[in-house]
Amino acid sequence: MPYYVYILSNRKNGVLYTGITVDLLKRVYEHKERFVSSFTQKYHVQQLVYYEIHEDVNAAIWREKQIKRWRRSWKIRLIEETNPDWTDLYKNL
Repeated sequence: MPYYVYILSNRKNGVLYTGITVDLLKRVYEHKERFVSSFTQKYHVQQLVYYEIHEDVNAAIWREKQIKRWRRSWKIRLIEETNPDWTDLYKNL
């Protein structure tokens, strides 16, 4: 079973939210429809700007925690390495 570590934003260089899930499509939909997390609701964080896939749950949890501890500039660099325009990747899932 794949595990996804993902980053959402409200706009380019905007608010960032990092999470983990087993169903990326469903989870991002829940964020977009504001079914989850008061943080993402409050800041309108709905654009999927980065994600990675892990086969091991422990590796995914470790990675999520690692990214959450990172400086903001490191997270932005991570996003822009694969998504320089901050396109909403949800549309292509």
